[in-house]
Amino acid sequence: MTRPVKRRRRRIAGFLYPALVAGVLGASTAGAHTRSQSHSVWEIKGADVDVVMTIPVLEADRLSDDRNASSDDRLKSYLTERVYPLAGGQRCGLVPPVQTLSSAAGFRKYDFTFTCASPNDLQIHSAAFFDLVPSHTNFAQVQNALTGEFTEQLITAEHRTVDVTGGAGSRLKSAHFVEFIRMGTMHIFTGVDHMSFLLGLVLISRRLRDLVFVVTGFTIGHSLTLALAVSGVLRPHAEYIDALVALTIALIGAENIVVQTRKPTFVALAVGGSLAFMALLHGMGFGGLPSLLLLGAGLFTANYLMIAGRLRDAGRVRILITLVFGLIHGFGFAADLLELQLPPGRLAELLVGFNVGVEIGQLILVAAATLLVGILAKSKFALPRPLVVDVASSFLVALGVFWFVSRSYA
Repeated sequence: MTRPVKRRRRRIAGFLYPALVAGVLGASTAGAHTRSQSHSVWEIKGADVDVVMTIPVLEADRLSDDRNASSDDRLKSYLTERVYPLAGGQRCGLVPPVQTLSSAAGFRKYDFTFTCASPNDLQIHSAAFFDLVPSHTNFAQVQNALTGEFTEQLITAEHRTVDVTGGAGSRLKSAHFVEFIRMGTMHIFTGVDHMSFLLGLVLISRRLRDLVFVVTGFTIGHSLTLALAVSGVLRPHAEYIDALVALTIALIGAENIVVQTRKPTFVALAVGGSLAFMALLHGMGFGGLPSLLLLGAGLFTANYLMIAGRLRDAGRVRILITLVFGLIHGFGFAADLLELQLPPGRLAELLVGFNVGVEIGQLILVAAATLLVGILAKSKFALPRPLVVDVASSFLVALGVFWFVSRSYA
């Protein structure tokens, strides 16, 4: 390879890494991938509609930095303004009082009663929390007491009003294949931790061949576990998966550090020792992740970092590592889909469409970064690659560790 070609590649690499850092920093302001969601049960009795809203305390606390301001009265007022049925396009009247129901720890539950002008042409509407978290999702169950019909609806910022009478049927059960593709694509763009991990994969790939390897491994892994989870073969705890997804982000950054320094022992011992200490704390009653899971993760990460730091070309084995990471992220992708409870006849269509959407999202993200590199290449601007890699890797480690610890002890 000629010296000008090498300089050109180093210059292009210098463009890519600051772009990735900016992308991750920008994405992180949107919050972690810990899902923002709520649940509602709508019981239709002719012109009367009863609604039970179940809200995680985390969502209630979003209303104000002052937790005292997120009292029952404040939350009731907030929900009353944004959650209601409609009849013929007209908002149904609320019948006070709004009742506070007993609920499981970490949740709040409220009962609303509405009277509509007509039992025909009914719709349910929810705009709660979309002003705070645009990616918020409300899982709504609708029961018509007169006809016995039961449907499940997915209420999002783009689909806040849903028809429940007049033959409209369930949006999810009648969704087209394109809708499943859109869901997969948006899952990449709205899942900040998945996006951070993907950008981290691009960060550690010095050559196009390496990038093909890591994306291939990640795709195989998440496709496999997504299918296993949605089909019901495996159903892992969602909170465990959220924490492990964060750990993979930290490990991508840590791998960059050990590859650059060629001194993996200290980093590997630090990571493995920290996870072992968390396992000890769990044994003493602190933390939510099981001790065996933490010890296994510590053993895996320590060995992974030792191997990556000692290989002259770690890209050759990275497809295997990213496959393991993809297995974890696949369960993360499945977490939201498991709430949809589609009939078995549509599972195959859902899996294919969602996977296609995820791959489209990944390609768009990588293509955008590559396009940005091409634009910056013409400006003759470059930064030293080692400096940018160190800064970006340190940020990924800090971000991943923060999410991992907060999710482990949430």
